[in-house]
Amino acid sequence: MRRTTMWAWLGVAALAAFPLVAPMLDLDFYISFVRRVLIFALAAAGLNLVLGYGGMVALGHAAFFGAGAYTAAILNASGVQSALAAWPAAIAVAALLAWATGAISLRTRGVYFIMITLAFAQMLYYVVISLRQYGGEDGLNLTAPASLPGVDLGADVPFYYVVLLLFIVITLLFNRLADARFGAALQGVRENESRMGALGYPVYRLKLTAYVLGAGVAGLAGALLANHNLFVSPNLLHWTQSANLLIMVLVGGMGLRYGGVAGAAVMLSLEEALRQWTEYWHLPLGLLLLVVVFAAPRGFAGLLAPLFAPSRRNASTRGDASAPPAAATRADARASDVPAAGEGQGGRP
Repeated sequence: MRRTTMWAWLGVAALAAFPLVAPMLDLDFYISFVRRVLIFALAAAGLNLVLGYGGMVALGHAAFFGAGAYTAAILNASGVQSALAAWPAAIAVAALLAWATGAISLRTRGVYFIMITLAFAQMLYYVVISLRQYGGEDGLNLTAPASLPGVDLGADVPFYYVVLLLFIVITLLFNRLADARFGAALQGVRENESRMGALGYPVYRLKLTAYVLGAGVAGLAGALLANHNLFVSPNLLHWTQSANLLIMVLVGGMGLRYGGVAGAAVMLSLEEALRQWTEYWHLPLGLLLLVVVFAAPRGFAGLLAPLFAPSRRNASTRGDASAPPAAATRADARASDVPAAGEGQGGRP
């Protein structure tokens, strides 16, 4: 077993044990806090697929996050409380929005792409504010937690384990994508889009697929957050929420396997600690983020990667997304060896 995988499963074991240990240490409140971190880690992981692996600097990811939250909340207000209906619907709505907006946005590049994704997100933000029947700018309360057969999603611990299970599944899926031909081709597009196009790869479709996948995960995270708070607000769709998710990815490690997860954990933990120290917690948080950017330009996941990787040579052989920079570059270069479009998108043999 690779050391990175071993440490990842040890982390999962610690997360699984936490709700059982927390009451003994009088830390019941932090069950809800860790659950919130896991939800935002999902949203950040979705953005990491778009930004880190695909090289698409999107400043409108909160639109999909908020769309998933509002889909779950509106269905709840309409009497549809089944999580088996609401959560897939939230994923579908977010993915469809990403497909519709991405089909236009991805025809642009650079600052134009950033601005058009921001514009679409702000348009959706103002649409939600105009929905007076669903609270408008005051937001919308959920009448009751979502229901799941055999699970009380209104209780802290059962809902925690549901979120943890979804987090594990999505993380495994993204790891599989990173190791598959799709992930290698996507990283190749990030490094040299023109070359990948010249080699016959469907660059536009690769980017749109990643964009839609990242949005779908963000929609699921939004639905989970709606059930977590039993309330949704237009602020979930505001550009500042997109900026928060973007910062999480940058702090955690853009394009690294657990970058989004690390960024969400660091950001929310710092926010929680500083909030207890001062009501003006934004200033010290900003200063700490500056220190992180200069001291760990590859993020926390990149800073810790050498501790988990057995050797530079082995990491480069595997093409691990959390490998040192030189190894990661060689893994990206292998995208040119992937069979051209039409030969399948299966896993690497």
